[in-house]
Amino acid sequence: MCAMFIGIGLARFAYTPLMPALVGQNWFDQSQAAYIGAANLAGYFIGALLSRKLASGHPRLALQVSMVACAVSFFACAWPSSFLWFSFWRFLSGFAGAVALVTAAPFVLPFVPEKRRGFASGMIFVGPALGVTLGAVLVPWLVTQGLTFTWIALGVVCVIVTALGWSGWPPAPARQPAGAAANPAPVPHGRSAAAVAMLLAGVYAVYALSAFGLVPHMIFLADYVARGLNWGLTSGAMYWGLFGVGAMLGPVITGACGDRFGFRATLRVGLVLQMLGVGVLAVSANPILLAGSSILIGAFVPGVAVLTMGRLREVAPADRIPDGWRIATVGFAVGQAAAGYIFSWVFARTHDYPLLFGIGAGIIVLALAVELTTSALAARQNRAT
Repeated sequence: MCAMFIGIGLARFAYTPLMPALVGQNWFDQSQAAYIGAANLAGYFIGALLSRKLASGHPRLALQVSMVACAVSFFACAWPSSFLWFSFWRFLSGFAGAVALVTAAPFVLPFVPEKRRGFASGMIFVGPALGVTLGAVLVPWLVTQGLTFTWIALGVVCVIVTALGWSGWPPAPARQPAGAAANPAPVPHGRSAAAVAMLLAGVYAVYALSAFGLVPHMIFLADYVARGLNWGLTSGAMYWGLFGVGAMLGPVITGACGDRFGFRATLRVGLVLQMLGVGVLAVSANPILLAGSSILIGAFVPGVAVLTMGRLREVAPADRIPDGWRIATVGFAVGQAAAGYIFSWVFARTHDYPLLFGIGAGIIVLALAVELTTSALAARQNRAT
């Protein structure tokens, strides 16, 4: 939880409420600030690609190093500097966050009883939620003390949490002797190999598309409220705080619902709710709807990761889950990185916030269509064998 708190909750999401202040205090213009936010998502993509090799045999060390790297990135951004300097450190924090996300759950969950793994997954992803909430509460006050003070204070928080979690990891799993043959794990529900491949492709695609569709909230929500609607930094922070409240509740609720109702059904309902939560901001700036959207999408930003991990456990043999989670995370990173730069490019040319939310909702509709289609095709393939 500590690694996820730092690597995802603070290193990624604390930037969102900082973005209006970076523009307002003339550290960067609006387009540069958006692209710096996208650099974190690009780093997340590269980190997800390389995480398996980096963490192989030493997951505990990889998690510890990722926490330290995130802390250093905050201190490095504490003084005004060039666009490239900030982009590099935001890239590095995204890279480290991806290593934490890919490595933490597969490393820890084998130590948890099977019936409690949905709940345990939710608790792991409470870490990012705590980071979002803390950022929403602290950043508006910290900014009043100056941006340099804000970056340093967030770095200090990372150092403290790193120290608290440093020795709390389980022992690293023993390495299998070279040349030893492992017995393949059974396929859940006796599905054919073709059906499993189809279902896994669907899981990966849905997760990547969800990532794309959620990016407008992750990057632009606070700026939309503060500057797009001209409600001010305090209001922007308040709605980002509601996003944090949702993020606190989402992982536990989605994990518990997945345990009770199954992760396929819970994922489908979740996609419908995501579509509504993102899409409503394309057509309305009603404060109540905006609050509901902030809470709902806040819940699903970490919650969709819990649902994806649970869905992997439903469709993949146990020995394929770590690699499956890495592939899913790479897909999520691709979706986020692509969306970060695409939405930044669109915004730089249109300055139209509702357009961003409308595009995001359309992508989530596509994700739901992919889930329904791949499940139907997998069922047909299974009957044919």
